[in-house]
Amino acid sequence: CIASMLRQWHQPRAGRLSHSSTHAVPQLPPHPALPHALSASSCARGIEVDLWHRSTAYAHGHHRAASCSSQPATRHAQLCPSDSTRRSGRRALKVVAAGPAGGMATSHGATGKTPDTLTAKILVGVAVSYIGLMVLIPFGNVFYQAFHKGIHVFAEHLMDSDFLHSVKLTLMLAAVAVPINVLFGLVAAINITRNEFPGKVFLLSLLDLPFSISPVVTGLMLTLLYGRNGWFGPLLQQAGINVVFAFAGMALATMFVTLPFVARELIPILETMDMSQEEAARSLGANDWQVFWEVTLPSIRWGLLYGTILTNARAMGEFGAVSVISGNILGKTQTLTLFVESAYKEYNTEAAFAAAVLLSTLALFTLFIKDKVEQAAASEASK
Repeated sequence: CIASMLRQWHQPRAGRLSHSSTHAVPQLPPHPALPHALSASSCARGIEVDLWHRSTAYAHGHHRAASCSSQPATRHAQLCPSDSTRRSGRRALKVVAAGPAGGMATSHGATGKTPDTLTAKILVGVAVSYIGLMVLIPFGNVFYQAFHKGIHVFAEHLMDSDFLHSVKLTLMLAAVAVPINVLFGLVAAINITRNEFPGKVFLLSLLDLPFSISPVVTGLMLTLLYGRNGWFGPLLQQAGINVVFAFAGMALATMFVTLPFVARELIPILETMDMSQEEAARSLGANDWQVFWEVTLPSIRWGLLYGTILTNARAMGEFGAVSVISGNILGKTQTLTLFVESAYKEYNTEAAFAAAVLLSTLALFTLFIKDKVEQAAASEASK
């Protein structure tokens, strides 16, 4: 079936190209062999369209190769890219860290240089000193304050019931917010990049709202909406549902502040993704679910994992919005970040720094995973 259809499409198309083009098209060699695993029903489901694209690309590619071979050596590198470049359709990309969410982006291989002048060395020294004063010294002081009285004192605070409850509540909030926002970000990114509709720019602006609004204002908004005197407060009270000063309100606040991370990581990747693979899969009879699992998801998996890591780190470290809507009730609505503030205000500094060490360890682990994901994505992009 494939061989007969290829002969029907290939020769007329090559003839039309030779008449319409100003350059003579050389005699084309036989078309490369195609897999024989396709059944006869595949031909009836649109294989004709796929063969048209194959034969057209083959004819144009052979004509391009002949034109490149006739170019002078000085212009060959500019006018005739390599086969791997023609197949990919774009320049080789290097994965770097960038973007409003600190996310994965692409760079065309730009690199820096070693500072060789006095001014450059002074600027580098100022930058390193600033980072040391603002990040490294305070970060190291957290571990010093937690362990300077001995490891046994640190272990005692880790076994405190209020501390364990705050850890449990933090993990529960992350377990609720992260899967919901990962699913939302995935669906939103695919639909935004694959469709054009009125209000798309406005929707993208709304998606960035949690980045620009203060978390304290977020908690206040939710309190005014779901509080006793809020818009939905009386209705929720009649149904026996508590949102403010309860786990439900804390989950809403956490979901709001972590909303954009996954979507903002995936949108740039999907916008630069080659659509021909998805179109070829559909022409071979694959449905939307199969196209997503077999074509789209493997192409965006590193960005999806990166956005999930950022979402989880933000959910566990949220303070402002959760502080306003939870009421910071010890043993009931106190997360790990709220426990640090409460313990420090009560002059229980050892307990506060013990909780801070746990949060700092989470930050270091997040940075480690982030670095590994970037390296894996960069290694795959360079192949």
